[in-house]
Amino acid sequence: MIKVTLIRPSGCQHCVQVKGTLEKLKADYSDLAIEEIEATIPEGQALIQKHGILSSPGILINDEFFSMGGATEKQLREKFEALKQK
Repeated sequence: MIKVTLIRPSGCQHCVQVKGTLEKLKADYSDLAIEEIEATIPEGQALIQKHGILSSPGILINDEFFSMGGATEKQLREKFEALKQK
């Protein structure tokens, strides 16, 4: 399973775009799970502090920091393919 966590504030347009890309990728990665955590709740704040996230969305893949401020479909596919090789 590939778990992607988006740490995001409400109203974030970059976050909406990334989630749309992830939803599209579900067609190719049936084991993809998407979790969204509001940045203003204690859990979101703890993840922001832990991973040094400075812009939204913060993206974790399998609970490890991947990027902040968004990611392209190409970047996500490359990461998912690398995970499948493990």
